[in-house]
Amino acid sequence: MNLRQLFLNHVGQTSAAPLCLNIVKASGSKMWDAEGKEYIDLIAGISVCNIGHRHPKVVEAIKKQVDEYLHIMVYGEFIENPQVQYAKLITEHLPSSLNAVFYTASGAEATEGAMKLAKRYTGRTQIISFKNSYHGSTQGALSIMGSEYWQQAFRPLLPDTMQLCYNNFEGLENITERTACVVAETIQAEAGVIAPKDGWMKALRERCTATGTLLVLDEIQCGFGRNGSLWAFEQFDVVPDILLLGKALGGGMPLGAFVSDKKIMDSFTNNPVLGHINTFGGHPVSCAAGLAGMQVLLEEKMIDTVPGKEKLFRNLLQHKAIQNISSHGLMMAVEFDSFETNKKVIDLLIEQGVFTDWFLFAANAFRIVPPLNISEEEISDACNTILRILDNL
Repeated sequence: MNLRQLFLNHVGQTSAAPLCLNIVKASGSKMWDAEGKEYIDLIAGISVCNIGHRHPKVVEAIKKQVDEYLHIMVYGEFIENPQVQYAKLITEHLPSSLNAVFYTASGAEATEGAMKLAKRYTGRTQIISFKNSYHGSTQGALSIMGSEYWQQAFRPLLPDTMQLCYNNFEGLENITERTACVVAETIQAEAGVIAPKDGWMKALRERCTATGTLLVLDEIQCGFGRNGSLWAFEQFDVVPDILLLGKALGGGMPLGAFVSDKKIMDSFTNNPVLGHINTFGGHPVSCAAGLAGMQVLLEEKMIDTVPGKEKLFRNLLQHKAIQNISSHGLMMAVEFDSFETNKKVIDLLIEQGVFTDWFLFAANAFRIVPPLNISEEEISDACNTILRILDNL
């Protein structure tokens, strides 16, 4: 029985038609399959490999940590140097009110922890989110996901949740003194890269402040320079009460976190004690990798190149078949007239060595979220392939 059949037989499947690419090597912005075929990676593990696959400094940090220790105790009990040093670096680059990091094993788990923290700190129960939002697939995160299509099969979910329309000012009046928190993506990713309208994010912040509601901003997909600044919220003159991180946080290793003020975070330490715990959150190898990855991101000034690369993609991708390009930094959605057209383009791109996929809430668009250090030559090669395919549709 070959590897593909073993994969289908014994690995839990998320769809009836997985891609089944057998990738055996990845480096920078490229991947190679078992037959030696090369792919330009335009999605970076969906924003995980922000600084490229297997950056030498990340690999070095992983090897060094592996030589010292792996897992030693559940999160929060031992002083583990990689956790402490990484938390220090993260908070040094955040506003002063975001000074305490709670590590998790994934972004979805960060969402869960933030929801619990908001309810515990405020003593309230209502959680508000937005339509076409995605914050993870666990039951709590699913309860605030912005689509009934994914929710309906798993009800009943958490009670006392409400969904508003992103970018709608009037809807903010639904945030009241009984709302524990509002959870929003700073840039809506799976909706097809939707940025806040002028003044909307600030109005959301002001409404939360006025009602004593905690504002939770999800930068699991858009953090770490993806949108042209280290944190996307910096571009909208707001500061969240809780920040959700994941994906690029681990430098290619599994890691999530939620960040808040210590006075809020300390709500987990009593009544009950161990208000939120996990086993693998802040795994030392993941923290060592993430620390090295963030240092590389800052030292190599990759974020400075994001606006120019976004412009290059937009300039090159001019074609009558493309109905629109929605972008904010190196998070882009290339839209077509239908899912059928989009799926055909994606399949042909993969066949011709350019890897991309579609969005959960924008099935007529394909995703461009490459490593931030993708070269201009690689961008040009990928765009030429896209245009050649569109010419032959």
